[in-house]
Amino acid sequence: MTAVHLHATSCAICQTENNATELYRANFDPEAFSPAVFSARRMPDRIHYRMVRCNTCELVRSDPVADPAQVADLYRQSTFDYSQEVENLARTYGAYLARLDRHGAGKESILEIGCGNGFFLMQARSQGYGDVRGVEPSRSAVELAPAEIRDRIVCAMMRPGLFPTGTFDAICLFQVLDHIFDPAALMKTCFDIVKPGGFILCLNHNVEALSARLMKERSPIIDIEHTYLYCPETIARLFSRFGFQVKETGGVRNRYSLSYLMRLIPLPAPLKKMALAALDITHLGRLQLRVPLGNLYMIAQKPF
Repeated sequence: MTAVHLHATSCAICQTENNATELYRANFDPEAFSPAVFSARRMPDRIHYRMVRCNTCELVRSDPVADPAQVADLYRQSTFDYSQEVENLARTYGAYLARLDRHGAGKESILEIGCGNGFFLMQARSQGYGDVRGVEPSRSAVELAPAEIRDRIVCAMMRPGLFPTGTFDAICLFQVLDHIFDPAALMKTCFDIVKPGGFILCLNHNVEALSARLMKERSPIIDIEHTYLYCPETIARLFSRFGFQVKETGGVRNRYSLSYLMRLIPLPAPLKKMALAALDITHLGRLQLRVPLGNLYMIAQKPF
């Protein structure tokens, strides 16, 4: 088993270390560092790093966390195992992409960071975006992308130098920002490659949502994959710090199957397996629901 090397984190907004209040103690063991655990949308297992809240900015983060290179390798090996929810995700993300129209976003080019098998890139094309590009670390996910867009996806972790300055009219991050080890570096890269007047659309967990506040440590968002957890105020501060103008923030209504929602409920594993089996046998698990699941969205613009 590979040794896990932990590194301290700092607040992504004010950059301070050792200026935070502990929320939850770490509860993981080395076996948590496997491709299966770092695959998207796995069954919640309630394992996590030590979680803290910045005393100055109130940003919630994991501290310390595993070496970024080690985690990047796990994401490269991770599997794409949520194909049954792709249609719902595309509809949810597409609804928030359409909000860029009201701000006059251009549609020549769009980038999705953490694009999976490219299902959202197909959605962006259907909304009139021309040059669609993606970045995705999972080799498995990229291999499953439709042939027509597979060569539009870079199989890598997002980093400076992948795209020229001022390339994109819009950049999208769906359930990705929570996973980023160095949000400051990502903000600088995004600011560089988005066009003047271009937009960033983020959709991610809201640590101040009612569900998160009620469930506390039992919430699915308290997870070893999440380095930072935002609320509308902290995500706005982060983007403003790096030069973006925040245009909108708000709650998200997600579209999911009843089976997927059951996966998120904090029940004992045997009981959850029985419930999921019953939903599968009766076909009730296919029932589609549109619910406020504790996510937030934000639209920000790079000044002209």
